[in-house]
Amino acid sequence: MRYAILLLGAPYSHQAAHSALRFARAVIARGHHLEAVFFYRDGVHNAARLASPPQDEPHLVDGWTTLNQEHGVRLEVCIAAALRRGIVDANEAARHGKQGHSVQAPFELTGLGQLVDLGLECDRLVTFGA
Repeated sequence: MRYAILLLGAPYSHQAAHSALRFARAVIARGHHLEAVFFYRDGVHNAARLASPPQDEPHLVDGWTTLNQEHGVRLEVCIAAALRRGIVDANEAARHGKQGHSVQAPFELTGLGQLVDLGLECDRLVTFGA
């Protein structure tokens, strides 16, 4: 089966982000294909490259990055929700005259149309919310 995840919760504020990452790993371990994770609302904070959790806590940004590197899972961040929360990539930072960017590669800013496409392309779209 082809899966996609919609993540609405910020890391470390709710269990949603940690549960979504564990679910993603379980889907892949079961032999299914995880197409993408779409980060929306406060979930966009999962793409913050400056996150530095204590060493005894899971580093969720690194977890998502590893998932992308090992399995090719796309990490798509809603651009409107991200800009609203100060999460910008290098292109958006330059466009808005900001000094730096805060999006960790390989997260990509995309539009809500990508979420609609995931819903149409995948067998299951599983939502983790706050």
